Amino acid sequence: MSAASTAFGARLRDAVAAHGRIVAGIDPHASLLEAWGLSDTPEGLAAFSRTALDAVAGEVCAIKPQSAFFERHGAAGVAVLEELLAAASARGVLSILDVKRGDIGSTMAAYAEAHLRPGAPLEADAITVSPYLGAGSTDPAIRLALEHGKGVFLLALTSNPDGPQVQHAATVDDTPVAREIARHAEDLGSGAPGEWGSIGLVVGATVGDAYRRLGLDRAAPSAPLLAPGFGAQGAGPAQMPEVFGDSAGHVLVSLSRGILSVGPDPTAVRARVHQLRAQYS
Repeated sequence: MSAASTAFGARLRDAVAAHGRIVAGIDPHASLLEAWGLSDTPEGLAAFSRTALDAVAGEVCAIKPQSAFFERHGAAGVAVLEELLAAASARGVLSILDVKRGDIGSTMAAYAEAHLRPGAPLEADAITVSPYLGAGSTDPAIRLALEHGKGVFLLALTSNPDGPQVQHAATVDDTPVAREIARHAEDLGSGAPGEWGSIGLVVGATVGDAYRRLGLDRAAPSAPLLAPGFGAQGAGPAQMPEVFGDSAGHVLVSLSRGILSVGPDPTAVRARVHQLRAQYS
């Protein structure tokens, strides 16, 4: 994967315009492998990943492999992830690697090097990061991403029940923590007027009115929004305007089981993607 000359936000927006807003989560759960008739082994992961990419390439704006489901198989599983990322790049499919890295200083820089440095074995177009060691802790990843035309998605409002305890809490100046994270993303990665930024936010589609009530929409108007929670977790097309309001046009609808549960037949998977693209257009 070579360094991109175009900002990630621009490439992502072009991909959405061409292929719709669905992001296909490549999440090889043991139960999903079993449903596909595959073994829960590195060989099963490899077959699953190849088939899933073949089915969704050209049909979605990006893929989002969940690193944990590969890492649990050790070095052999990570090798499958490496092959998947390289294959997606070769086919022109954007990859958002869901790794949720979070640390400080040189350690965060090393995480960024692992995934955002051109030529790295596990190079992706973008990664997810956790800013809950302080929004500034993400800066090494953000700097490297912007230098090489990559993207970063900061966890802002997650759908887990305990998330609000931290994310809705106020900082010393009475700013909600999630809004401070959104503001940081906008300050460092905003796009030109009318364009998408390269630093996005992860906002669950099941967070109710929190995205707007806490002011994230105003704090980061150019940020693309990676939104898990659709499909199996309960959110549907109605949540686009309910949760995101005027920012709905920036939402990336992340779906994994909602797409891949109809596999392993690639034709069935593609048909499901087409159906979902129409629902979330």
